[in-house]
Amino acid sequence: MAIKILGTGAYVPPLVVTNDDLSKMVETSDEWITQRVGVSERRISTDETTADMAIKAAKSALESASVTPGDIDLIVAASVSNELLCPTVAGSVQRAIGASCPAFDINSACSGFLFALETAKNYILGGNYKNALVIGAERMSNIIDWTDRSTCVIFGDGAGAMVITKGENYLASRLYTSGGNEVIEIPGFQGDSPFYKKEKKKSYVFMDGQETFKFAVSKMVEDVKYVADKAGVSLEDIDYIVPHQANTRIIEFAAKRLKIAKEKFIVNIQKLGNTSAASVAIAFDELYKSGKLKKGDKIAICAFGGGLSSAACLIEY
Repeated sequence: MAIKILGTGAYVPPLVVTNDDLSKMVETSDEWITQRVGVSERRISTDETTADMAIKAAKSALESASVTPGDIDLIVAASVSNELLCPTVAGSVQRAIGASCPAFDINSACSGFLFALETAKNYILGGNYKNALVIGAERMSNIIDWTDRSTCVIFGDGAGAMVITKGENYLASRLYTSGGNEVIEIPGFQGDSPFYKKEKKKSYVFMDGQETFKFAVSKMVEDVKYVADKAGVSLEDIDYIVPHQANTRIIEFAAKRLKIAKEKFIVNIQKLGNTSAASVAIAFDELYKSGKLKKGDKIAICAFGGGLSSAACLIEY
């Protein structure tokens, strides 16, 4: 017994920030950003918190799944950018939608949504929970140094959600972590303890672009091959791949190594940027509601990010 998807939802804030807009803030250009990252524009929150966006994505997913808040037995949210340490994003969603169930957050950076999905799956398989709401939500604009062109051009804000229940459509999965902060680091609240002697760091995303690129390509290829092999599915039989939207060149390199046509990859980074834990959830919602999917289609979802972490799963529609 595995799980199946009942419905999905997504939300992005209305403000569109283009590359030309950013070129007025930092030394960059539309050509530079497009060639190196693949982003043309991104959505940025002006008056909504991470939880606010998660709530809107959650309500959309409930509507898509044709379930009520009372039908939800568990809420798991993934985020690195919640403005509050407490309450959690999941807790804020639980109260806002009127559910009566356990709710908690997990953090595995850009891989977080798939870690949350795997966590919720195991709670369901334990037998005490029937329906779970899984969310990825980020206000990355809150933790970006807007004077650093190497990072501020990459990220965007948004949220995605999924309602799952018992079923047979979750064919295989894989989670991976290699702990360390050499490649990607996001310092949290530093406090002002008079006893703490270490240097305090600003709470911005720090990233070694080249090392991130190498890790991302290798793990995307490795993880997709792993879940396909575990499910007994050939790479040729995968109908769609929903990758983390970090860089179009990463996706292109991975497609070549996997020998899977680029047309099978769902890509929206050009209009939304990298929304971290929300990325694959938003992209999957786009595919789920596109009308393209047919019964029996095989969909691989894969992500990578700080931690270092990576994750993948294979789903049958």
